[in-house]
Amino acid sequence: MADRHGRGWIRFVTFVCLFSLMTLTPLHAQEVEGEKPANSSETAPPATVWTLIEASGSIGAIIILLSVAGMALIIEHAITIRRGALIPKTLPAELHRQITAGEYAQAEALCKQQPSYFSYVVLAGLQEVRLGYRAVEKAMEDASHEQASRLFRKVEYLALIANLAPMLGLLGTVYGILLAFKTIAETHGAAVASDLAGGVYLALVTTVEGLVVGIPALGAYAIYRARVEQLASEVGLVAEQVFNNFKRNRALRRGQKS
Repeated sequence: MADRHGRGWIRFVTFVCLFSLMTLTPLHAQEVEGEKPANSSETAPPATVWTLIEASGSIGAIIILLSVAGMALIIEHAITIRRGALIPKTLPAELHRQITAGEYAQAEALCKQQPSYFSYVVLAGLQEVRLGYRAVEKAMEDASHEQASRLFRKVEYLALIANLAPMLGLLGTVYGILLAFKTIAETHGAAVASDLAGGVYLALVTTVEGLVVGIPALGAYAIYRARVEQLASEVGLVAEQVFNNFKRNRALRRGQKS
């Protein structure tokens, strides 16, 4: 259920980002045109996202799509990778009460009614209560590791974007410089600045696009990875506290038998 909710948010945010790209107008930039004098009084047309994509070609278009995917992932992670989503506020106290009272079936039903990282871990422990606390503890550790790995795999997509975007920008840089040198070769060294402007502009635009996408994605990846590690540790501690009385009662029973 949580995964379907997350995918729905990704689709919504992707649609919003794509719609914004069609209408977004960043800071104005003067067009590079060889025939226009430098001191021309005419106002240069605005450079929209689409003009930048047109200037950077297919490489720029791919980088822009990566930016949309990165923004969707960042917003989805902000919604799903937080304490309130992974550890529902009232769930630990209620589960602690039920487990202390020996109402294991009711506790299992409650975990299934409120699916989350925490409830999945506790549910794994509840399924082993007949085997003692050690089995419960081992089951919860395995379940927590599984859930943490799933979250880490989600976050890894941001790292992929953070690496791909600058590399694509570098590819555009090399391609733009290649076009500039090709122009020089074709004109036998007689090329003027306006002849080289297209290739240099492509090189600079794709470089900027790759860095603008890659830097925030890398920062978001570091933040969310640290958050997953922190919340995974917190889930383990809270889950152990839920079974505190169960552990104590088991120890007392063993002591009485001995």
